[in-house]
Amino acid sequence: MVRAAILPAVGSALEIAEIELPEPGPGQVRVRLAAAGVCHSDLSLTNGTMRVPVPAVLGHEGAGTVVSVGDGVTHVAPGDGVVLNWAPSCGSCHACSLGEVWLCVNALAGAADVYAKRSDGSDLHPGLNVAAFAEETVVAAGCVLPVPDGVPLTDAALLGCAVLTGYGAVHHSAKVREGETVAVHGVGGVGLATLQAARIAGAERIVAVDVSPEKEELARAAGATDYVVASETTAKDIRKLTGGHGVDVAVECAGRAVTIRTAWESTRRGGRTTVVGIGGKDQQVTFNALELFHWGRTLSGCVYGNCDPAVDLPVLAGHVRAGRLDLAALVTDRIGLDGIPAAFENMVAGKGGRALVMF
Repeated sequence: MVRAAILPAVGSALEIAEIELPEPGPGQVRVRLAAAGVCHSDLSLTNGTMRVPVPAVLGHEGAGTVVSVGDGVTHVAPGDGVVLNWAPSCGSCHACSLGEVWLCVNALAGAADVYAKRSDGSDLHPGLNVAAFAEETVVAAGCVLPVPDGVPLTDAALLGCAVLTGYGAVHHSAKVREGETVAVHGVGGVGLATLQAARIAGAERIVAVDVSPEKEELARAAGATDYVVASETTAKDIRKLTGGHGVDVAVECAGRAVTIRTAWESTRRGGRTTVVGIGGKDQQVTFNALELFHWGRTLSGCVYGNCDPAVDLPVLAGHVRAGRLDLAALVTDRIGLDGIPAAFENMVAGKGGRALVMF
C-alpha cells in the first residue's frame, strides 16, 4: 500500500489515502517518486476544465526511481532515475506520422485504464497517465524516460511538464531569435521556465507580466529585464517599453481570454503570440477581420511545448549542466501530499511559482 492524492469526483476535494498498486505487467514500469510538481493542469482536472475518468490519482509532472519492470521493458532497469512523460506518443497516428508527436491522438489513452485499487477495492484511474501524486506509481514503459546525467532527481521532476512546455513555447512554437523582444504573460511555474528559455534564446528584452507585484523578484531572477503588473493598460505599457512597437513575441501562460487578447495586442505588427495556458470552453477570444489583416500578427496554440521529450530532455540537461537553466529557481514551495490543496489555492490567488511535492 502507498499513500496517494485521490480526486473522488470532479469538483470534490482531494483525499489523501492508501491505495494498492499491482506489480508491473508486460510493458509496464513501477516507479518510486522522488518529487512531483503541482501544475495548473492538475487544478484544471479538479474543476472540470479538463476531463479524465474519476476517481483518479492526479499528478503528471514527476521523477523517481525504477522499482521493477515488466516483461519487454529494456530501456530502463531497477535503480534507474526516470522522468515521467505524461503524454507518450503512439508513433502510428496521423500526427505522429507527421513528426508532431505532441499532438498524438492516443497520448492520453492510458488515463481511461484502471491502474490501482482503493483500500475498499474500488477502481482508480491514473489522472494524466502517470498518477504522480503518490509515493509510487505503475505506468506504461513509454511514460518513463531516463534522467539525463547531471540533473538532480528531485529537480528532474520539473522537466516533465513546466520546463518542457516553457522551453518548447520559446524554441519550437514561437521560435524566438537572438536579439528579439519577448513578453511572458503569467509568472507561475511555466511562466518562470519560459522566462529562462527566452534568456537562453538570447532575447534582448524580456518583459514579465503578472497580476501580482510580489512576483517581480522571481521574474527578474529568471531573466526578465522588465516587469509589468497586469492592468487594463498592459498592452500600452509594453509598447512604451519597446519604442512604441510592441514585442516580437508574446507567450501567454494563464489560459484566460483577456490575457490571450492582451498578449496578442502587446506584440508588434507582424509579431507572434503563442498560447500555452489551458483555458475553459467559456473563455471566448474575439478579433475583427480588419485588425487581423492590418496587424499581420500570428496567434498559435502550443501543446506540451511542441516538444518530443526524448529529443528535448537531453538538450535541457545540457543547459542545466552549463548553468544556463536553473531548475531549483522555479520552486517556491516544497510540500508533502497534504500540501497540494493549499498549493491549488495559491495558484488561484496568483501566488508563488512551482510547488514541489517531496517524497
